[in-house]
Amino acid sequence: MTDGVIDRLDLALLEALKENPRAGALELSRITRVARATVQARLRRLEEAVVTGYGPDIDLEAAGFPVSAFVTLEIAQGALDELAADLEALPEVLEAHVTTGTYDVLCKVAADSHQQLQETLLHLTRLSAVRRSTSVVILSELVAPRVMPLLRRSAQGRAARAPAHRS
Repeated sequence: MTDGVIDRLDLALLEALKENPRAGALELSRITRVARATVQARLRRLEEAVVTGYGPDIDLEAAGFPVSAFVTLEIAQGALDELAADLEALPEVLEAHVTTGTYDVLCKVAADSHQQLQETLLHLTRLSAVRRSTSVVILSELVAPRVMPLLRRSAQGRAARAPAHRS
């Protein structure tokens, strides 16, 4: 990886880790057919630059939280820091993103029932920073959160644009 750009070896390591999250450097070197020392060095660089964690990925429905929703929040001017602290304090808020457009923040929330979802939504509207909110209940997941297809396309595009080396 150079200058934040993932090359083919980085991509191969990330794909191997995605498929075998508990694999160590020796196993990853077998899968990718690259020397263990190279794998260890690359993993260290990837962990410093782009890898944010190693899971585990959790199935919320199986864990007892079958109801989820996206919530948009319009907030008071200058209240972003206050809102961040309030959202962090709510375990039902899985993620929150500052956005452009009509609303200021997009949240994903989860609940164990529609009743708990309603209570969470009411709690969000009572936060002093929130001026208005809108929610949509998630019925099913059409595309799971992912990054590998984007990384693959990017690596393939760079490989196609790279000049051919002549000996």
